[in-house]
Amino acid sequence: MTTPTRPTGRGTGMHHRHIYLDGAWTASTGRCVIDVVEPATEKVIGSAPGGTPEDVDAAVRAARRAFAGWAETPAVERAAYLRRIAEGIERRAPDLAELIAREVGTPIGFARLAQVGLAALAFRTAAEVGEAYPYEQTQGPSLLIREPFGVVGAITPWNYPLFQVAAKAAYALAAGNTVVLKPSEAAPLSVFVLAEIMDEAGLPAGVVNLVSGTGPVAGQALATHPDVDFVSFTGSTAVGRTITRAAADTVKRVALELGGKSPTVLLADADVADVVPRAVAAAFVNNGQTCCALTRLVVPRSRKGEVERAAAKAAESTQVGHPLLPGTQLGPLVSAGQRDRVLRHVRRALGQGATLITGGAEPPEDQPYGYYVRPTVLSDVTTAMDVQHEEVFGPVLVIECYEDDADADAEAVALANATPYGLAAAVWSADRDRALAVARRIRAGQVEVNGGGFNPRAPFGGYRQSGNGREHGVFGLEEFLEVKSVQL
Repeated sequence: MTTPTRPTGRGTGMHHRHIYLDGAWTASTGRCVIDVVEPATEKVIGSAPGGTPEDVDAAVRAARRAFAGWAETPAVERAAYLRRIAEGIERRAPDLAELIAREVGTPIGFARLAQVGLAALAFRTAAEVGEAYPYEQTQGPSLLIREPFGVVGAITPWNYPLFQVAAKAAYALAAGNTVVLKPSEAAPLSVFVLAEIMDEAGLPAGVVNLVSGTGPVAGQALATHPDVDFVSFTGSTAVGRTITRAAADTVKRVALELGGKSPTVLLADADVADVVPRAVAAAFVNNGQTCCALTRLVVPRSRKGEVERAAAKAAESTQVGHPLLPGTQLGPLVSAGQRDRVLRHVRRALGQGATLITGGAEPPEDQPYGYYVRPTVLSDVTTAMDVQHEEVFGPVLVIECYEDDADADAEAVALANATPYGLAAAVWSADRDRALAVARRIRAGQVEVNGGGFNPRAPFGGYRQSGNGREHGVFGLEEFLEVKSVQL
C-alpha cells in the first residue's frame, strides 16, 4: 500500500487517492475523485476520494474490532495519545494554517489562531477532562458507571474543517469510543493531515478511521449503518434533519450542532463607539462563515443612526483580500455557490425593504477573481424579512430596532429571541448586572456579556433548531458516555 505524499499547503501532495482504514492508507473502492477548489484563485489545489458505502462499512467494522481494546485502555493512557496528537498539530501548525486558508478562504491570521490553535487546544483539553473524570460513583445501593457508546460517526463541516473534527474526535476518544470521520467534501485536505498525525501518534489500528466523500453517499451510509452507535454532526439545520431521519431506523444517539441567527443586543446605556466595531467583527469572523457568528445587531431605535454610522465605518475599514496576505481580515467565501447564495440573500432583503448601509449585492470591483462578497450592513430589518431569521453564512450584518421605552429590556429580549435558532448571543451594557439579567432571558446555548472571553471548557451547543447536545469540557465528554446502573 502507498501512503499519500504529505500535504504541505504549498500545492504539492494534496491529491489523495487513499482513505485511512484500520491503521493503514487504503485505496477507496470507488472511482470518484472530488476536486478541492481554492476559493481565492478558483483553481483546483487538491482532491480526495469519493468514498463509497463499502468504504464506510470497512471503516465501521475496523472501528468495531478496535472498540473493546480502546475502551479498556486506562483513561490516563488515552489522554497521553490525545496530547501526542495535539503536539503533532502544533508541529505542523504553519502548514495546516496555510492549507486551511487555501481550502476555505480563512484569513491566515485567524487560521493560525482559531482553525489550528483551537484544534490543538481541543485535544489537550479533552485529555485533561478525560483523565480526571469520575467514571464510577456510588449512589445509595447502586454503582453508577459511565462508559463509552461504541463506534462514533463524526460528520463535519467545511467552515472549521480541523477544529470541528477535533471537537468531536478528541472527546469521543477520551471517553473510550472509536471513531469514523467523514469530513466535508469541500474542505477535506486538513483532515487528511490530521489522520497522518494520529497515525504518527501511534493510535491502535481502527481507533480512528477516515472516509472522505459526499454527504448523500458516505454521510448517509455512516448515519444508517447498524454498527454505528452514535452520530455527531455539525452543519446546516436542513442536513441535520436528514441525518436524524437517517439514524432513526437504528435508534442511534444523534448529537447536532446546527445553524444560527445570533443576536448582539446593545442596551441603551452601552458605548456605541466601543461596541459596534466589535459587533461588526463578530459578524464577519471567518468571512461570516461561522454558525455562531453574531449576525444580528439589536439596538434601541433612538440610537439607530449612531449605530448605522459606526457599523458603516467598521465594515468599510475591513480589509478584504487574499487570505494569505497578513493584513487580510475578510477573505473569499468557500465556493461560487456559497457566494451566489449570500448575494441572493442581500438582493432579497433589499427587495423586501431593508436599507443598504454599506456593501451590497455585487462582488468587490477590486477582486477580479475569487468568491468574494462585500462586507455588508443592512438596516431597517424586521421580523417579516427573510434575512432576519434565515442563516446567510456570509459577511452580512443586519440591524434591528426595539423601542427604548419603559419596557425596553423586555422588548430587546423578545426581539433577540425572535428566531427559530438559539446557538449564541451577546449583550452589552454599562451595567454588568443589567446585561447579565438580559443574558439569562435569551434562549441560546452560549451568551457573551460585555465581550466575555472564550472558555475552552465551557459547553457549546444550541437551543431549538440550532441542535441538541453539547461539545467541549465535561459536558462534551459526557455527550459520548452512556450511563449504566449496577444494583449492589
